[in-house]
Amino acid sequence: MDLGIKGKRALVCASSKGLGRGCAEALAEAGVNLVMNARGADALEAAAADIRSKYGVDVVTVAADVSTQAGRDALLKEAEGVDILVNNAGGPPPGLWSDWDRDDFIAALDANMLAPIALMKALMPGMIDKGWGRVVNITSGSVKAPIPQLGLSNSARAGLTGYAAGTARQVAQFGVNINNMLPGIHATDRAVSLDTGVATAQGIDLAAAKAQREATIPARRYGTAEEFGAMCAFLCSNHAGFIVGQNIVLDGGAINATI
Repeated sequence: MDLGIKGKRALVCASSKGLGRGCAEALAEAGVNLVMNARGADALEAAAADIRSKYGVDVVTVAADVSTQAGRDALLKEAEGVDILVNNAGGPPPGLWSDWDRDDFIAALDANMLAPIALMKALMPGMIDKGWGRVVNITSGSVKAPIPQLGLSNSARAGLTGYAAGTARQVAQFGVNINNMLPGIHATDRAVSLDTGVATAQGIDLAAAKAQREATIPARRYGTAEEFGAMCAFLCSNHAGFIVGQNIVLDGGAINATI
């Protein structure tokens, strides 16, 4: 399918690996030029070089922490005028409700709510001026079905979801669409981290912890970055112009809900 976005330009955050990398790859395959961001310069440059080689698109890299003002300033200097924004950030650490204090919540809000909002506010006026734009926020299935040990993520990502819901209805008339992708467990470093925590807590090996989690997923497997990226690219395409303010769950059926 021709997505109709060849030659457009996208900023993809946290795109050196994992789900962000999957989104960057899928957009590049559709002919979209990229501004790729991550905190680690080496991994970022390696990912960018691979994507340039595979797809022949222009790729600019910015190694920066977008949860900081300085990081956002550096990123926005390169990303001015992009047509597509994919917001993404690693989730805060798991724990018990009693583990977290105010500073922990502020850090989670900065990374998973306030930074995406700041990037939307900075970049959407240019999209509105052009009469076309796409914003995809990568949040979490925990927005729809809270995960007890991920209280920091539940809170911060739910805040972003609420902001996006109202804002999407304000900017859709200008051809700018905002939607959210809610991943369940995917075969990424985050899955390894979570499974390692389970393995340690239960005294089992990593493979057993993974198998235990897979058994709770109707699809009986983890998702892949490639299929996640394909959905991201579709939401950024010309075919998705009537999809506004939605939360698309990609979890293999793990969340047991009718709606």
